[in-house]
Amino acid sequence: MAQSAPAPTEATLPTVVVREKAEAPEGKDALRASETRIGKGQQQLRDIPQSVTVVTEKLIDDRNLDTVKEALKNTAGITFLAAEGGEEDIRLRGFALQATGDLFIDGMRDPAIYDRDTFNLDRMEVLRGSASMLFGRGSTGGAVNQVSKAPRLIDEHQVDLTLGSHNYVRATGDFNIQTGESSALRLNAMATKADNNGAGASLDKRGAAIAYRNGIGEKDEFLASLYHLDNDNGINYGIPYIAPTAGASNRVLLPLKPDAYYGAASDYSHSGGTIATLGHTHRFSHDSELKTQVRLGKFERDQRSGAIRLCTMNTNATTGVVSNPQCPSAISLDSFGPDTVLTRGNHLKIQDMENLYAQTDYNTQFEGLGLKHELIAGADVSREKRTVYAARSAAQGGVTITKPTTTVGTPDDGAWVDESSRVLRVNNEYVAQGFGAYVQDTVQVTPHWKLVGGLRYDNLTGDYDSYSLPTDAAGPVTAERYRMKVSELSQRVGVLFQPTALHSFHASAGTSFNTSGDAYSLGASNVDTPPEKSINLEIGAKLDSADKRFTTRLAVFRSTKLNERNTDPDRPVVTLTGRRHVAGFETDITGRLTPQWEVFGSYMWIPVAKVDNAAPCPATGACTQGAAGERIGDRPSLTPKHSGTVWTTYQLTPKLRLGAGLNFRSQQKPTRVDWSVPSYVTADLMAEYKFDFDRLTLKANLSNVTDKLYADQLYPGHYIPGAGRTLQVTASLKF
Repeated sequence: MAQSAPAPTEATLPTVVVREKAEAPEGKDALRASETRIGKGQQQLRDIPQSVTVVTEKLIDDRNLDTVKEALKNTAGITFLAAEGGEEDIRLRGFALQATGDLFIDGMRDPAIYDRDTFNLDRMEVLRGSASMLFGRGSTGGAVNQVSKAPRLIDEHQVDLTLGSHNYVRATGDFNIQTGESSALRLNAMATKADNNGAGASLDKRGAAIAYRNGIGEKDEFLASLYHLDNDNGINYGIPYIAPTAGASNRVLLPLKPDAYYGAASDYSHSGGTIATLGHTHRFSHDSELKTQVRLGKFERDQRSGAIRLCTMNTNATTGVVSNPQCPSAISLDSFGPDTVLTRGNHLKIQDMENLYAQTDYNTQFEGLGLKHELIAGADVSREKRTVYAARSAAQGGVTITKPTTTVGTPDDGAWVDESSRVLRVNNEYVAQGFGAYVQDTVQVTPHWKLVGGLRYDNLTGDYDSYSLPTDAAGPVTAERYRMKVSELSQRVGVLFQPTALHSFHASAGTSFNTSGDAYSLGASNVDTPPEKSINLEIGAKLDSADKRFTTRLAVFRSTKLNERNTDPDRPVVTLTGRRHVAGFETDITGRLTPQWEVFGSYMWIPVAKVDNAAPCPATGACTQGAAGERIGDRPSLTPKHSGTVWTTYQLTPKLRLGAGLNFRSQQKPTRVDWSVPSYVTADLMAEYKFDFDRLTLKANLSNVTDKLYADQLYPGHYIPGAGRTLQVTASLKF
């Protein structure tokens, strides 16, 4: 009897997982970027109705940009205050970025009390203009987002060793290990040492970051990361300006090398941070996801330093006491020389900070009422605590330290004081708690037109305790307590016109606010002062070449601080009587002009910058318009008319690549003075050669080729010079 054929076996195919597009970051091997997460959720740059500049990992590597500050110099409109506290005091479009509100890591706040390194950065994103609708409290200038290197589904490793001027040695390692079908581990490590980094301060820093991702590209993805950075550096507090001639009211830069160091050998700047992050992304569909992050951060700064000043004789108008009688009453370049005496200040900045953040962001696309919508919404909560320490004087049970003077002809004289003998006490504490929620909808009303509207609500509470001691005894401690409460709405509206896949035009308006507690301090004069507010208006375009290898971004803008804080001269309170505005044009160019020729450029022109209103005149006495400071009609400080950078590389042969670039700033004023420091242009060169089938690369960077003397960071009484000519050679091994 014929046997029947066996029933066919049902075959089961393995699960097919579509990995996210970000698995091969565009910025790793290119200067151009087309996507960003700074707008909340992964977005095309062309869909953001506001200017964004992206500093990619390729640009950071090409120019050997080891710090966040150096990386930011490679965008237009950025200037720096020589902050006496050591924080990253950044200006963008002439407005200060708030230390507590405008710097982020992966979309979450990053307090500016430590010196940041780039060893774990994939890119930096600079959002220009008001950003409170997205991030809450923040400045008029914009926001900076540092994007961390994330694990990817690939086995790829790289080790770099850099040797350079001033005994500079830097070693970094980037190890990416695929641990499963949808999981990966990434470890980054760094160690850097230098006797002098070309700006008068030694370096000794170490860092490590580890991140693990599971479920990459799947419905549920998890992230756990830990980051630690420890800086044990020297510090250059700055060099004073000098009058060009006896009796001159303006000031010029001292004719000194940037590596001339006049601080005490015992001065230092210890800072660091430890950041732990947990994240979860749930993908409802290919165009809808919910991303949640929780982060705990602990930071510290222990800075012992002092302002350097020209030694001059002064007489106290009240007591008649004469200080520095051995020095002249005034000094200028006419009398300046190796024997000119310099005094050293005695400044402390010692603080600890603990932050806890949690935020969730939802983005989706859907059709409703016959229109396409791209919706983003989210909420966040935060708790920030900062403790500031001060030193007791001898009369208060501590010690009184006086640093010896030095002379111009004896830099690095080895003067040393015993900083460990100081007796510290808590000077003040600040605890802030906040809650925010936002929603934004982008509606496609026609095939080529989109409307954008967003709203955010923030509720903030700040508690500040200030402790003081009598000047002539060790106690008792007295305390003053202040509380700030803030409830604010922020808005953003815009329109996008996208006639083709290569062209996008936008117009937008957005608001921002920052509170009296943004400096982590409150007092009787400002505790009841409402937030400052501002508005940013912008019209711009993003234009891609036909092959999408090259992008040009253009924008005209007007940014206005509507109610700037001022001190009322008739009573000790802070009022919102100030107003200032800037208006200008900016452009970025990024990408490849030919397969061999790559370029990055960023330029800003601010022809209009004006203080519209300032502190009122006193009720009695004259309103002294001739006094130093920002008066009505002045151009605001740290606001150069022209600023920018350009970097270009050319693949001369399959093995040899050459690069060159410029950084420039036109003249600008320090704060509270009525004179300007000179403009400057610095030039950089690079040569790179690849060996052994592209696994081994040798790269040489020559920075500030002409050894240009210029003021990099500005303060009324001093400036920090930019680094002089430096040579660094880097060997990179990929495996």
